Amino acid sequence: MARYILALDQGTTSSRSIIFSDEGQVVAMAQKEFSQYFPKPGWVEHDAEEIWASQRETIKEALNSAKLTAKDIQAIGIANQRETTILWDRRTGKPVAPAIVWQDRRTSDLCANLKESGVESIVSASTGLLLDPYFSGTKLAWLLSTIEHGKERATRGELCFGTVDAWLIWNLTEGEHHVTDRTNASRTLMMNLECSDWDHSLLSILDIHPSCLPKIINSTGSPALLAKLDDEHIPIYGIAGDQQAALFGQCCHRPGMAKNTYGTGCFLLMHTGESIRPSNHRLLTTSACSTGKAQFALEGSVFMGGAIIQWLRDGLKLINSSAEVEALARSTPDNGGVYLVPAFTGLGSPHWDPLATGLLIGLTRGSHRGHVARAALESIAFQSAELMACMAADAGQAPSELRVDGGAARNDLLMQCQSDLIGVPIVRPKMTETTALGVAYLAGLGSGIWESTEQLSSLWEIDKVFEPKISKDEAAERMTTWSKAVERSKNWY
Repeated sequence: MARYILALDQGTTSSRSIIFSDEGQVVAMAQKEFSQYFPKPGWVEHDAEEIWASQRETIKEALNSAKLTAKDIQAIGIANQRETTILWDRRTGKPVAPAIVWQDRRTSDLCANLKESGVESIVSASTGLLLDPYFSGTKLAWLLSTIEHGKERATRGELCFGTVDAWLIWNLTEGEHHVTDRTNASRTLMMNLECSDWDHSLLSILDIHPSCLPKIINSTGSPALLAKLDDEHIPIYGIAGDQQAALFGQCCHRPGMAKNTYGTGCFLLMHTGESIRPSNHRLLTTSACSTGKAQFALEGSVFMGGAIIQWLRDGLKLINSSAEVEALARSTPDNGGVYLVPAFTGLGSPHWDPLATGLLIGLTRGSHRGHVARAALESIAFQSAELMACMAADAGQAPSELRVDGGAARNDLLMQCQSDLIGVPIVRPKMTETTALGVAYLAGLGSGIWESTEQLSSLWEIDKVFEPKISKDEAAERMTTWSKAVERSKNWY
């Protein structure tokens, strides 16, 4: 009898449900976009109840499409947009404020004040992170100081904090479980990497009472964590932040293996095994998915990746659909000297400048829409190439290949540009839905559908390999010009 896994892939702009077979193949998929709110410059919000409603609808659609019922599902896996911060009432289960999205920059001043107080070294040593509005901790601190009696209610245990995984689990279990996994907890500025638990010295720095925090559990979940779907109780055996899920879905299980996800942002992760490897180049150290002993990774985060293509479509109206960007970019043999720095929500790794803004530079009378489209695509590759250079320096060597996934990884021009800039092969798998696949793998291991990571690696298949076509000198020259443009975008907002 066939066995099925339901993977929930809750992203920044949409919620998806994907049903996988016990051979790791997609059986059915449903997707629903939800609203994005920008109430002030630099602010980005979601409606947490709309997130849950959209996820719930896609579960029903996927099951109907596959002609399955909840009784046919052996296990559930959850992957989610990380750092997005939700605060809800423990008694009613209702959010007490809009969800603050990972892209939001409202806590820039708080982060700057904390840096000035000299605590960043303490935070980094414990969490592997830097003081930036990107992470959940300062978002939660802002919420507790802003909503009426927030800190007092949190101290009394009346409020629940969670990233999106915790919010989905709370709703799936009808309020029985307030938990998060350690890959998500490691993105909050509040978890100590050494012990995988909340760090009370950091909570004191942020003025957050632990009563509102979820319990931290392993990424492979627990048989006691039961989702209630159509009167069925289904174990949630896989939980991971989206980027760690993608690392696992790409079968990067050994130290030195790396993947890059080209989604709304771009996220380059290199597995470092059981070693917590601090970065000397302003990358992040983070938890990786594990089925036993704790595993870790180095990570570089780009805030605007595929989202820049959405801006070409929705903001500039240069294209009617995202799929058109490659043809438009190919209409010109090069960028014509045009560079686009997509610092629309500040700059992430390795710059960490929340005050940077977007910059389009190098325009002349000969510039046209094809140059802008090409500059937009190249900006994604340039940002990721910066991360790869930093990661290679931290690790002492570059990976022998880079595995890629995410929607923009289907763009051949972008993938070739990426290979040219970093100088190693880009390997695109047949299955590019690796975020959902990663938590499906975790859920399958937890439920006994698969026995080992070696078995999972045998399921992973290559679609296409992109080899470098330009010299290292030419790549270095392009990167130098890109760096000049980045410097001009900084400290503007």
